[in-house]
Amino acid sequence: MTPSMTVYPAHYINGQWVKARSDETLPVHDASTEALMATVPAGTMAEAEAAVLAARAAFDNWSTLPVEIRAACLDKIAAGIKARTEELALAIAREVGMPLKMARAVQVGGPAWHWSNFARVARHFEWEKKVGNSLVLREPIGVVGCITPWNFPLSQITLKIAPALAAGCTVVLKPSEIAPVNAMILAEIIHEAGLPPGVFNLVNGLGPVVGEVLATHSEVDMVSFTGSTRAGKRVAELASQSVKRVALELGGKSASIILDDANLEAAVKGTVSACMLNSGQTCSAHTRMLVPASRYGEVRELAQAAIARFNVGPSLLDTSKLGPLVSATQRDRVLGFIRTGIEEGADVIAGGAEAPVVEHSQGKGYFVQPTILGVKPDDTLAREEIFGPVLVVITYTDEDDAVAIANNTIYGLAGAVWSATDEHAAKVARRLRTGQVDINGGPFNGQAPFGGYKQSGNGRENGVYGFEEFLEYKALQFKPAAS
Repeated sequence: MTPSMTVYPAHYINGQWVKARSDETLPVHDASTEALMATVPAGTMAEAEAAVLAARAAFDNWSTLPVEIRAACLDKIAAGIKARTEELALAIAREVGMPLKMARAVQVGGPAWHWSNFARVARHFEWEKKVGNSLVLREPIGVVGCITPWNFPLSQITLKIAPALAAGCTVVLKPSEIAPVNAMILAEIIHEAGLPPGVFNLVNGLGPVVGEVLATHSEVDMVSFTGSTRAGKRVAELASQSVKRVALELGGKSASIILDDANLEAAVKGTVSACMLNSGQTCSAHTRMLVPASRYGEVRELAQAAIARFNVGPSLLDTSKLGPLVSATQRDRVLGFIRTGIEEGADVIAGGAEAPVVEHSQGKGYFVQPTILGVKPDDTLAREEIFGPVLVVITYTDEDDAVAIANNTIYGLAGAVWSATDEHAAKVARRLRTGQVDINGGPFNGQAPFGGYKQSGNGRENGVYGFEEFLEYKALQFKPAAS
């Protein structure tokens, strides 16, 4: 049975659903079938401003509530997410394309954990500290505008809104217009949690309309943005006019360095998996695999075997390991990159630009073959973020060469090093100009800081590091007691 199409007619402003002022809507398509699955209203500048003013009016009360009250609200939201896991997972599997089983665990399970974790962080945080004759206070920065992407939509919303609310900030969210359905469900959950009016607001719409209001409005104290580096530069430029704090989580071109002493099979398999998660639509994906030149032939065979496990299929099919891309635009962009790589002389190890054979798709869906290409360090595909299921293999001569290639990028978000020992891998990892490095397949840690160097952005997410992004320092100076 084909799921029905849902019409969302309102934005969430000042604690209630407010019917959109404009009749213009934004379509949301099922990535596997191309069918229209929902519409959301195209927000106006006036609606965005109304949300900002509601957040400003709510700030004084929310910011001065006891921490335990705010933390308890976050716990209620976490419980609400868990209770609606299936609904959220289905929405994200359809609008983003991640297979349902994985969407349930990663795209919903992760955010539920983070909401609870930020409640714990707030409860145990040191809000005041004596430093000499000063009392140093941590206080919420104010009204936060949150602009979020489509690839991990609920996760990226959570990593902004949860710590901001826990810190005492009020927020206005503009979710991605490509994958907004999960945000609408979250707004329902937040409403049911009973937050005071104006503490959380959601306005759907386009970046040049709603997003630019959040970046420029004088009553917004901070803007937190996740998306492309190009769009991030625009947000930072606009926000600079009112000297807002800006947190940016942007693109990446992360390198996985396989050292000569590594377990080659495990390293290749792990790198392929780290690249293909969410069909490669991951800013921290390990999209460059750096291997010793003398072992390229072995790597080639191992990569072919590893990629063969990633069968492509509709996101709601249990057997699908790799779903479609999010949209026709994204599919065509990725195919264009693959064709460019082949034109530049890439060695086609696996995949290519031809449409994959996808069972149960009826010829629909934004599918791309999982592709591995051998390229040179200066080739287009070695430099540009592709944001699709495309891994490039680059050879190096020695460790110094590997580090130089890895660092020769405008980005610096993530990476990996594989070696026979953690000590050897860590020694190389310390030389990489990037925000996070996996050592021999070390798993993601939701308490560790996540964010990038260089044009991958500024600021950090996760745990106490992400929480502190939404706080200001204040120092109270006391006159020392007479001796």
